[in-house]
Amino acid sequence: MAEYANIIVDIFNEKLDKTFQYRIPEAMKEKLKLGMQVLVPFGTRSIKGYVVELTDEPEFEVSKIKNITGIVTDSVPIESQLIALAGWMKKNYGATMNHALKTVIPIKKKSNAVEHKSVRLKLGNIEAKNQLAEFERKHQTARARLLEALIESPQMDQSIITQKLNVSGTVIRALETMGIVEIQSERSYRNPVSHLDSKGYHLTLNEEQQAVVDAVISNQKQGIQKTYLVKGVTGSGKTEVYMELIAHILEQGKQAIVLIPEIALTFQTVMRFYNRFGDRVSIMNSRLSAGERFDQFERAKNGDVDIMIGPRSALFTPFSKLGLIIIDEEHESSYKSETLPRYHARETAIERARMCGASVVLGSATPSVESYYKAKTGEYQLLELKHRVAEKPLPKVDVVDLREELKAGNRSILSVKLQELMEDRLKKGQQMMLFINRRGVAGFVSCRACGHVLKCPHCDVSLSQHVTRQHPEGKMVCHYCGYEEPMPKTCPSCGSKYISGFKAGTQKIEMIVKERFPKARVLRMDMDTTRNKEGHEQILSAFANQEADILIGTQMIVKGHDFPNVTLVGVLAADLSLYVSDYHAAERTFELLTQAAGRAGRGSEPGEVVIQTYQPDHYSVQTAKEQDYEAFYEQEMEYRSMLLYPPVWNMLVILCASKWEQTAYDSAALLVMEIDAWQEELKSAAETAGEDFKKKRVFVVGPADPAIAKVNDIYKKVIYIKTKDYQTLVEMKDRLEHYMRDNRAFKDTVVQFDFNPMSGF
Repeated sequence: MAEYANIIVDIFNEKLDKTFQYRIPEAMKEKLKLGMQVLVPFGTRSIKGYVVELTDEPEFEVSKIKNITGIVTDSVPIESQLIALAGWMKKNYGATMNHALKTVIPIKKKSNAVEHKSVRLKLGNIEAKNQLAEFERKHQTARARLLEALIESPQMDQSIITQKLNVSGTVIRALETMGIVEIQSERSYRNPVSHLDSKGYHLTLNEEQQAVVDAVISNQKQGIQKTYLVKGVTGSGKTEVYMELIAHILEQGKQAIVLIPEIALTFQTVMRFYNRFGDRVSIMNSRLSAGERFDQFERAKNGDVDIMIGPRSALFTPFSKLGLIIIDEEHESSYKSETLPRYHARETAIERARMCGASVVLGSATPSVESYYKAKTGEYQLLELKHRVAEKPLPKVDVVDLREELKAGNRSILSVKLQELMEDRLKKGQQMMLFINRRGVAGFVSCRACGHVLKCPHCDVSLSQHVTRQHPEGKMVCHYCGYEEPMPKTCPSCGSKYISGFKAGTQKIEMIVKERFPKARVLRMDMDTTRNKEGHEQILSAFANQEADILIGTQMIVKGHDFPNVTLVGVLAADLSLYVSDYHAAERTFELLTQAAGRAGRGSEPGEVVIQTYQPDHYSVQTAKEQDYEAFYEQEMEYRSMLLYPPVWNMLVILCASKWEQTAYDSAALLVMEIDAWQEELKSAAETAGEDFKKKRVFVVGPADPAIAKVNDIYKKVIYIKTKDYQTLVEMKDRLEHYMRDNRAFKDTVVQFDFNPMSGF
């Protein structure tokens, strides 16, 4: 049992990295848990604090460490739960407690609090009229104007007084000093969905949807809390299922969190939820100001909202009566954090649900292989929606071999088939979407004479070509560190003039489409066109209102959107995600193709999809064409099992980063030696006890270079570790953290742990 506790005394006003250490009295050692609220001596007074870490290591002289005086038992505030969750994240993902705390409690200070001020008349009617006459006699016109208005209406908004009556704050304060008026102030919370209008809700669930709802509600009524995987084809009405489940949760006086993968999805998702639940809905995302985010946390704590919608960070909404967590498009890699702690929202949601007795619903047309594996093995309960709403057919899918297009003399990024279908849809007044998973003009720029590729001087990646108003000739941009340079006219290596971009991005596609279809109304949606706060909403609402014929975009356009007039979807280069250095490559390709195809034919007209590829026979392309998830899953699991990849095995990637390449390598080599030593200890202990060592055996690869070995002048080395048992990896992480803590060999190296990584490495 731990001897000491590190305590935060004021979560929202103190810096999160400021903790105070106290001794745990003997009588409390078995009772004290992470996240508990305690009483501690602080100066001359006793105050409340939260236990954020339990440890055996004193941070300063033992004799000066004071005792915890008591455990607060009369209430369990939401902060306690979130702190306990932070402790779980630190343990399971590898990071400091401070990193974890800053993740679960990101808003700790009031920021630009909005105050609603009103002015109230304190005088009686006769007294006020006498005072008015006095102001008029002295020609104090502003004072007279204000008092006259207050006699008519004894309480008015200060903003109306200053704007409509043209009375300054100085005049108001003068009347307050004279005892004539009273200024009343009340906190006003910003509401990011206040501009929306509810159109009402009129949909009825079909039998398949109702069966899914009944299964979840039936378990809840029996007090059974589970994790459910709702596997529903595109257009099967998963969102309606979510809303019906939430309606049941609200009836029980509980609250719900809905996670969505992209900010781009917020507009449509929020509109659908707002139409049904009105002001009980709010949103949380990175596009909100610090003040707006703080206000949403406060509204959630105060019980002013019951439903929070947003990406990964919305998971930490301080709901005290949480009953349901929904993760839509659960297969999305954006649910895995790329910063410390590298947590996965799915696993973290399940842990938070366990803490508060809530249920978790995962939804996707293309579930992650990991989730489907857990559903097949019984860890999750599988619920299926096999048909589109109103029995609408799935779209017809055509695969175009770009190699054959080239042989036929077509050098355009648009195949002949796709061009013909686009012409047809424009004549019929129908909409279409063109998807390519790359922004900019060119994926990379190379010399056709010598093969030289323009690379970033600070990162081990190629530069991408972008065209802007300021740079009509083009500029070279690094998508990792932001480095820019002008587009060269000749090759810097051999001087050849034959230097140009290879593979088109969204910007280039827009140029080609406008040239080929000059009368078409075209919108482009990518990171470059959605930089402003309302960028996503403006583009999506314009397309939804049929103000454009063609929407061109990256993956943000193919996820979860519902545009009834879209009858054609073109996937321009299915191969871009197929051969990246990531064991998820085939899965990502299948997901993107299936999701893209799912945007077509959701209205009254049937849909058609054209997938353009150089690898038409690849199993991810063929199974996506047939919309056959099970066939894809079976082939993918064969590959994962053979190469010992998740979900069959578990993987830990240890990243060592330093300004010096040799230092990064040496640090990684020391960690490998420590892993080997630990394995030998475990093997000896197992042999002595007569136990099987296989469960804790690990396979180590490295130190090695990652796919991108240098970013922003920082060198990286990685170690890959595979084992069946996840807890073995957690134990190894703990061992290595302890090994590095006082080892000066790591003073110039940053070490990070990534469990079951979701991105390229």
